[in-house]
Amino acid sequence: MPRQILRIAALLLFLGLAAMAGAQQASAQRSVEEIEKIVREYLLENPEVIFEAVQRHRAKQQEQQAERDQTVLRKHRNAILADPHSFVGGNPDGDVTLVEFFDYRCGYCKRFAPTLEAIKKQDPKLRVVYKEWPILGPDSMKGAQAALAAREQGRYVEFHEALMRVKGNLDDETIMAVARSVGLDTERLGKDMQSPTILKAIGDTRKLAAALGITGTPALIVGDQIVRGLIPLEQLARMIAAARAKGS
Repeated sequence: MPRQILRIAALLLFLGLAAMAGAQQASAQRSVEEIEKIVREYLLENPEVIFEAVQRHRAKQQEQQAERDQTVLRKHRNAILADPHSFVGGNPDGDVTLVEFFDYRCGYCKRFAPTLEAIKKQDPKLRVVYKEWPILGPDSMKGAQAALAAREQGRYVEFHEALMRVKGNLDDETIMAVARSVGLDTERLGKDMQSPTILKAIGDTRKLAAALGITGTPALIVGDQIVRGLIPLEQLARMIAAARAKGS
């Protein structure tokens, strides 16, 4: 039996003991074994009680996580929304900001990329902040460095979207081939990739993700909510509409 269900069973046992103790003193004399038998039989006959308790427990955990998220979002608001080293796309003057933490080798990030492109076209008032967070090895790091370097040539979005469409490895040869395909000067790109400013920007994003309790990609921030994982276009649109209604 999973640990969570054992806890629920223990809680039911406690409540059962308390209720019986209050109802009649004779019940208090029953052995623990007798009470455990009663609780077990009840749970076997009414398994929906366990599922209901698990659902309530999960809802409570989600509520507590949301409260923690709102606290850290307020604390790190400037680093999230106004970091000068993070590229801002969509409508830079938009009324709602979507922040994405991503890795160019992350399969789920690649699956989310068309959703991001679609929501930008669908919502002309959406501001998008891109946070390179390479967590899947050296090739991820090179991809992030190259994307930030592409910004220096005014080709960030084109290069970002092209990298997201890459299947397979993201080695040096592939990165430079993608760079050439979107019109980048690859010699300049290679030099700019080693810029201390770019390396610091990636390091700052790592620290920010840790502070926000983000452990994987993709991760999204919309208004006062953090979404850890992939979500469909419809859900994302509802979150943006809710943030807009709140004025956040």
